[in-house]
Amino acid sequence: MIKQSWLSSCAALIGMSIVVASLAGGAAGADKPGAKEKSAAKDKSDPATQKLYNETLKKATAYLSTKGQAADGSFSAQAGPAITAIVAAGLLDNGRAAGDPTVAKALKYLEGFVRSDGGIYAEGSRIKNYETCVALLTFKSANKGDRYDKLIKNADAFIRGLQVDGADGRDPSNVEFGGVGYGNATRPDLSNTSFLVEALKASGGKQDDEAIQNALVFISRCQNLETEHNTTQFAAKNPDGGFYYTPIGGENPADKTPEGGLRSYGSMTYAGLKSMIFAGVGPDDPRVKAATKWIQKNYDLENNPGLGSAGLYYYYQLFAKALDALGADTLEDADGKEHNWRSELVAELAKRQKSDGSWVNDNKQWLESDPNLVTGFALLALSHCQAKK
Repeated sequence: MIKQSWLSSCAALIGMSIVVASLAGGAAGADKPGAKEKSAAKDKSDPATQKLYNETLKKATAYLSTKGQAADGSFSAQAGPAITAIVAAGLLDNGRAAGDPTVAKALKYLEGFVRSDGGIYAEGSRIKNYETCVALLTFKSANKGDRYDKLIKNADAFIRGLQVDGADGRDPSNVEFGGVGYGNATRPDLSNTSFLVEALKASGGKQDDEAIQNALVFISRCQNLETEHNTTQFAAKNPDGGFYYTPIGGENPADKTPEGGLRSYGSMTYAGLKSMIFAGVGPDDPRVKAATKWIQKNYDLENNPGLGSAGLYYYYQLFAKALDALGADTLEDADGKEHNWRSELVAELAKRQKSDGSWVNDNKQWLESDPNLVTGFALLALSHCQAKK
């Protein structure tokens, strides 16, 4: 089970209206459930793990600045602005300043995608929510001296406008309510909705923010758990507490169970749990309990549980964000083994790092054959493992 210190501290802290942090947790640590336990553990991180983290980060940043970045400041420009935003956020969240040459060039490149409607996306993009959310998170991490305040405010308004809500004529009884897809009028999914919640949180949305609470309605319907929050056709067919991609149409990368249920898988379960915590769902809530139990049963750093190597590095950054938000310094798996997840994640990423400092997934699904994207994801994961300065 999660250590009792987290349960007791969360019970006291969950439900407070707090000003939220950036992608890296840039707000004060006391704003997060379990923050005291997390900070204490980071203060006492073992020297070997800290040394390995430093070495791994140094090699990754050297790769990005010398091999990964193009002359215009972009990373993998053919994919639009998202990969550049992810890489820049990864560097910022691991201590690089906005004025660092690699970061500064990336930020300037991203500024070229800011639109008059507030969105931050490529011309003709079909993934406007995703691109705007990751760019917003990046600009928030770089927002020293309130340089990007207006940009962040406008981007926040833009992504709110993409969410399915009453303005679309759909009320909470509609299965799409509260969700968001890649762009306007597209089928909502948990991945995009979790990015929405994270971006709203970073731009200042509190737990009781209407858009965040509306998102919680959709997110709850992506969990394999039948409750008053989820009465969809899939809720009771595979009641293991994990999460799937979307309750709409049965589309799911992990496929279906023989009973017609949607299989839970790792990246979406961590995305769902993280989003619920950001929305103020407490540790005693059945949804959080069920998700935590699934994570304990499926603790894995070699695979994205349920999908194998597919989306592995996307999984790593969600794994780190969710457990950091949970406030759990150690996690006890279903066999009773206690895991220091930060140390284990650093070791796993170091083991997988290429000699040139990059990472790449041999499984090409979801663009993870691109070393810039994967290195960005790895840095985002590492940013939640660093020792407290």
